[in-house]
Amino acid sequence: MEKTEIILFGRHQMGKNSFYNWVSNYVWAADNETQSGPKAYYLRILRMIYVVGRDLSNGQLNLRAMSLVYTTLLSIVPILAISFTVLKGFGVHNEVGPLLFSLFEPLGEKGAEITLRIIEFVERMKVGVLGSVGLVLLLYTVISVMQKIERAFNFIWHISETRPFAQRFSDYLSVILIGPVLIVVSTGISATAMSNSIVKSLIAIEPLGTLVQIGIVILPIVLSITAFSFFYVFIPNTKVKMRSAIVGAIAASILWKFSGWIFASFVVTSTQYAAVYSAFASLIFFMIWLYLTWLILMVGASIAFYHQHPEYLSYQKSERRLSNRVKEILALLVMARISTNFYNGKPAWTLEGLAGEISAPIEATASVLAIMENNGFVVKTHEDEPTFIPGKPLDTTPIDDLLRAIKKSDEKDYIGPDAFKSNAEVELIVQNVENSLSTALKGKMVKDLVTNEMEDHHSITTVPIGAAQ
Repeated sequence: MEKTEIILFGRHQMGKNSFYNWVSNYVWAADNETQSGPKAYYLRILRMIYVVGRDLSNGQLNLRAMSLVYTTLLSIVPILAISFTVLKGFGVHNEVGPLLFSLFEPLGEKGAEITLRIIEFVERMKVGVLGSVGLVLLLYTVISVMQKIERAFNFIWHISETRPFAQRFSDYLSVILIGPVLIVVSTGISATAMSNSIVKSLIAIEPLGTLVQIGIVILPIVLSITAFSFFYVFIPNTKVKMRSAIVGAIAASILWKFSGWIFASFVVTSTQYAAVYSAFASLIFFMIWLYLTWLILMVGASIAFYHQHPEYLSYQKSERRLSNRVKEILALLVMARISTNFYNGKPAWTLEGLAGEISAPIEATASVLAIMENNGFVVKTHEDEPTFIPGKPLDTTPIDDLLRAIKKSDEKDYIGPDAFKSNAEVELIVQNVENSLSTALKGKMVKDLVTNEMEDHHSITTVPIGAAQ
């Protein structure tokens, strides 16, 4: 009996693997690279679905969504308290309840119960009487939450740096203070339009009635896409193209509606869970819905990222680590481009511009730029979209210094040469290699890279930057 079960299980696994391999081969077939028109667009969508599904199976998106659920539970009342205070100044604070109810609508009756509880907590928290210490702690909670959300988005966009503190404080506070006003105003306009007597009279006139009905159905979807797009453009610490943000927002909105219907059906048919968990059932359903909400937000951000950076649509997920040789080549290419624009009075390069110019992944370019910045070879400007300029004089900075800085960049984080028990012969060979490099580059300054670039822009050949070589 056990042998039969093993054979059946093995056949089942073989069937699954065969189907998986067939799909993988179809989506990533080499001849697909030559496709154009609708089929190319169709294959790109399939590849995007494949890589997003792979990212979900790896667990990083799920982990961040679960982490944000815990953070949301701790911070939802302080955030709403600040927003409630701002909305009260505009006389629209009573719209917070309906807005929360629409957010928790898939929870059914439990959603209404949770909304009332949250509003009750918010009304009890008087921001004006907290005192200076309480207000500081309240703002700290809000900013910490926003920072955690930014880090989750930065992970998706392969960005290692968060905003500077001053920019972080002003940007996050703007979202908390202005965001709720815009949301309430937009939903208020939607509700007013639907209840307006003129609109009701237009519904009775065909074909205008049909168009108005379609508009009433589409308007909430448009508002949902607008809200998601705002998140995808504003939260990551990088420049997100509006088109990519909208693509991610459309996908997230569809998933949001679809998940809402499924979850609402699940809540209606899950009376046995309420009997088992009693008063905790509402909290459990609330946490599950928060998890799905954050996960959908993360998935939409991933789709926006892959749409903007199709070079990451690859069959295998791997860290793009650089060998020392490739790091040196990439550093010279980056230094040449930055120095040339600076020397000729052209606009300074951005991170994305540099990566596109030399056909290198953004994360690889960013890692090399970070080394160069830490050693003073380049300086990053403090702008909305940071650019890079030389940090040292071009005509007195040896290329040898740049290459040595690149070689020694990881020695503080990893095992350095001092950790080994060496001998005189090995040390002599290493010293001879370093002396040979210094001799070969003697008199070569960073400005020489500029001269080469000016003589022939294509004289420096770009190399594919991938796994370690």
